[in-house]
Order: sequence, then C-alpha cells, then structure tokens
Amino acid sequence: MNTVLIVDDLPALREQYAYDLARLGGFRTITAAGGSEALEMLVRESVDCLVLDLEMPGMDGFDVLAELKKIGSTVPVIVYTGTGNYDRCVRAVQLGAYGFIDKAEPTERVVHEVRNALERGRLTDEVRTLRRRAELDTPLVGESRAMRALREQVGKLASIPSPVLVLGESGTGKELVARELHRLGPRGKGPFVALNCAALAENLVESELFGHERGAFTGADRARKGAFESAATGTLFLDEIAELPAPAQAKMLRALEEQKIVRLGSTREIPVDARVVAATHRDLDARVRSGAFREDLLFRL
Repeated sequence: MNTVLIVDDLPALREQYAYDLARLGGFRTITAAGGSEALEMLVRESVDCLVLDLEMPGMDGFDVLAELKKIGSTVPVIVYTGTGNYDRCVRAVQLGAYGFIDKAEPTERVVHEVRNALERGRLTDEVRTLRRRAELDTPLVGESRAMRALREQVGKLASIPSPVLVLGESGTGKELVARELHRLGPRGKGPFVALNCAALAENLVESELFGHERGAFTGADRARKGAFESAATGTLFLDEIAELPAPAQAKMLRALEEQKIVRLGSTREIPVDARVVAATHRDLDARVRSGAFREDLLFRL
C-alpha cells in the first residue's frame, strides 16, 4: 500500500485530506503540521508521495521543495494552494513539484493526481534501475566525457529500428558498440550476425550476404542462407561496409529500402527483418565523391 504524506498547518484541512485520500484512493495516509515536521517524517517514514500546502507559516511549501531538491529526494510532490495564484504553482513546479491543485477542487481530482504521481515515480525508479543494470553490464567501460557520451548515445539509438552507421579507426571497438545496440534494443533476444566485408572474396560477397540456391555457381552443391536471413529478427553487423563492391552495394540498398532479398540463382523474393548496423574506418563522404560508394546507400545507412 502506498503511503501519502499530507502537509498543512490547518489541522481540519490536513485531516480531511488524509481521510478522503484513504477512503477514495486506498492509500495509507500520514500527516505533518509544517515543513520541518514533514522533512523529519520523510527520514523516519517510507513515503511514496507528498501532498504539500504552499502557504504555511515558518517553513512554507517553497522552502520544503528547495530542501527536497538539495537532498536529492525523488519523492513526487503535489502542491496545493487556496489563493488562486497559479503563478506560485508554476514556480513550485519549476522547483520540482510534480503537479498542483486548488483547495477548491474535489478530492477525486487530488486522488487522480496522486495516482499519476505514483505511477510516474514507479516508472522513474524502473528506468533508473534499468540504466544502472545496463551500465553495470556494458562492455563500454570508462568515465571520460567521451565514453559517457557514447554510452548515452548508444542507449538512445538502441530502441530505434533504423540502420546505424558506426565510424571509427580500426581497433576502437566498433563491434562492441554494435553488440551494445543489439543487446539494449528490442531485438536483443534475436541473433547477432557479424560479417567483415573486407575479409570476403569479391565473388563470394553476395552469396555471404544474400545466400544462394543449389547450382547458383560452381561449388554451390546445396542451398544456403545468407547473413540477412541468418540474422532473422536480430541484428546484422556489417564491418568495413566501405569495401562492398558496387553490385553488392546496389543489392544492399534494395534490401534496406524494401526489406527483401533474392538469393543468388533465384528470382524469389524473401522478406527480411534484421536491423543493420554498419561500420567503417573509411571516410565514406570521400568515397562517395570518388565514385567508390553509393551516395543513396550512405544516406540509407
């Protein structure tokens, strides 16, 4: 059961709020007669939400909000006022309050605001836990500004379904970034298939990427899935994408645009759903200018 702390210097009002929130919202309610007492109770009690009067003698609601901000409290706060001065409420929100209500509003509105604040608090805690877990698990270790920025960027990109292009010198961990994008995203339980385009013989690139049917070329004695099909609903990591030959670039573009591939030796289109993460240490803009890399493929990546 969630605990709500009501803070008001008027005994009748705080007891009425406590009674109504318990009756209509099913909350456990406790009360404090002022700001100092409220801060002491927050230390002693496990409080899930604070309902706070702004106008109190001595330590008023603004002082309480400032103190909560100073100590880094994450307890959601709903402020209320009887003056009708909403500029004060806006100021309270700027100080960290979750929301505000007027004393004249029905108790049902207060219950609604408390429930919303509790849900927000729950989600905030969940996100914080997930981020902490992700930070502990990540192979992208280090506390430099650049590494923290990289982890933050990877976290943001992980849930986006579009392709990602990772640029960096050889040995800087581009595959680690690709694996983190895969692990943190919605495809994390699917396969992670890595293919180094620079390590493939030119006559085998298309077969490795898109697969082939039996008899498609000399030595193709059986049908074989390519990397796109093997990645299924997971992630396909294409290292050194700049080394793809022109014919394979054209087919890659079609696969990204239409999410379909055709095996060598076949005319049948096969739908594919893998997310593509590509990487290179080359300057792709320069390769586009020289004609070695397709501009439309770079745009897609």
